[in-house]
Amino acid sequence: MSDDKTTRRARGIERSFHILDYLHQRKCPLRPNEIAAGIGAPKSTVYDIVNLLLEQGIVEYAGGDGRIFFGRKLYFFGLSYLKRFDLAREAESYLQHLSEVTHETSQLCMIDKGKYTVVMMKEGIRPFRISSDVGESVPIPWTASGRLLLAQLSDQEIHDAIPNRDFALPNGQLDPAVFIAEIRQATKDRFFSCDSVVDNFTHCFAAPVRDQHGKFIACLCLVAPRGDATANYESYKQTLSRCADQLSAKLAGETLGFAAQ
Repeated sequence: MSDDKTTRRARGIERSFHILDYLHQRKCPLRPNEIAAGIGAPKSTVYDIVNLLLEQGIVEYAGGDGRIFFGRKLYFFGLSYLKRFDLAREAESYLQHLSEVTHETSQLCMIDKGKYTVVMMKEGIRPFRISSDVGESVPIPWTASGRLLLAQLSDQEIHDAIPNRDFALPNGQLDPAVFIAEIRQATKDRFFSCDSVVDNFTHCFAAPVRDQHGKFIACLCLVAPRGDATANYESYKQTLSRCADQLSAKLAGETLGFAAQ
């Protein structure tokens, strides 16, 4: 294959991911011309790639008017991934345990493409809903988990990883130096909690999940009304930290006594 053909094929593959990423960001069926405008690609190129994705079942028609969205083949790919991805498989029972014991919403959170993302969630037993959409991207400095998920980075790497606009919180500007200091303290404590900056009535708890080398690869989190978080602070902290330690040990092939049966 000539270098020119190889380059064109690589660009086509890259465009395919751009299309899928854009559908994920918008979270609704779109026409190919809307996608082309959104990702800044030629309409003809997007139509050609969409037709290939339709043929393979990666996307499907949805919503009428030629709109497309993710196809069922991606669902089957996701199932295969979850079977192989030990963290997600093992975390589910801990999330269930946390929600049953505390009655609060529990989450497994990670960093994806430089943003905080909720990977899995179990809603608490409450008459009203406290949660974030799974897969939704949020600036890292806005979150309790962000103080733990960047633990392994140097100060300069943290500055390089987070754009300045992400330090503009809904309740005011966050000083990067303060953020880095909170990261260092949270790393020592293996825990961080703070009032949510997204709303005025919830408090977020986060404890790190570690791999076999001790690297923080994810966080278990609790999201609770501020009044309940204050009244049950030590209990929630201990329960969350214990589950994060047990999950970390299990991923490393160790045993600490599994409470989430």
